Amino acid sequence: CTCKLWSDLIGSSSFAGTHLHRNVTKHAHVYLLCLHHPNVRRQVRPDDPYVQQEFQWSLFSNETSEECFKLSHPLGSTEYFVIYGSSNGLVCISDEILNFDSPIHIWNPSVRKFRTIPMSTNINIKFSYLALHFGFHPGINDYKGVRMMRTNKNALAFEVYSLRTDSWKMIEAIPPWLKCTWQHHKGTFFDGVSYHIIEKGPIFSIVSFDSGSEAFEEFIAPDAICRPFALCIDVFKEQICLLFRYYSCAEEDMAKNDLWVLEEKRWKQMYPFIYPLDSYGTIGISIGNELLMERRDFIKGVGDLCLC
Repeated sequence: CTCKLWSDLIGSSSFAGTHLHRNVTKHAHVYLLCLHHPNVRRQVRPDDPYVQQEFQWSLFSNETSEECFKLSHPLGSTEYFVIYGSSNGLVCISDEILNFDSPIHIWNPSVRKFRTIPMSTNINIKFSYLALHFGFHPGINDYKGVRMMRTNKNALAFEVYSLRTDSWKMIEAIPPWLKCTWQHHKGTFFDGVSYHIIEKGPIFSIVSFDSGSEAFEEFIAPDAICRPFALCIDVFKEQICLLFRYYSCAEEDMAKNDLWVLEEKRWKQMYPFIYPLDSYGTIGISIGNELLMERRDFIKGVGDLCLC
């Protein structure tokens, strides 16, 4: 209403991109997405009415760790939903148990807008889900969703969604080294690339799929990695990393997480995270490159978030 030139400026894609880049590089407006009990500091008693309440998603301040904003389903659904990725304020949500026809929503909680992703046209094939990832691809300036699935004939399939075109694309060329028996574990999405931990016999590998170039790569995990439940994949200082938890280390009454980063397509071992020996579970790496963990109290049934 004030000035047509200003309106054109702030409505332009270049202004939006510059503003977004400034916030990302300065880590401005950063929040932790957390699934938690409505009463964060609940009293654990059998007659405590809070115990019966459902869990909920909320945004917590990265600076103060205080709860800032409760997230309810954009369609008003009371069904439990899962967050499958977030990037630049956009959040990808869907059902807890994914099916081929599960609705997928791209949601901006800040402005309370969302888009429901259209169903894939490949509905003539029966799939079982393995993973769903979502994030921003800076190389092509587009938001991407990646689904990794198995067909009813036990073949692997990848589908890529583009927010720009609002459509899915089936990836036809699957590399031969993926056409074998393997077990899928955790994964993550970074810089437009979807990463998956898979187990082929005694060997652990990280499979990467670039949602822009549609290229696959495989990186054999370090020999020290021998079990999936202690393994985590995340991003450390702008590099894909692996975290492997040990219950003891050389220091008395201490535990550690070994850390490797993927540098020039090779794993480079870094100094480990060392912390007191307790019931800690690894969540991942924070935006400040600290180890984010959950300290569990199994007797009281509660947990605390910790940074190392």
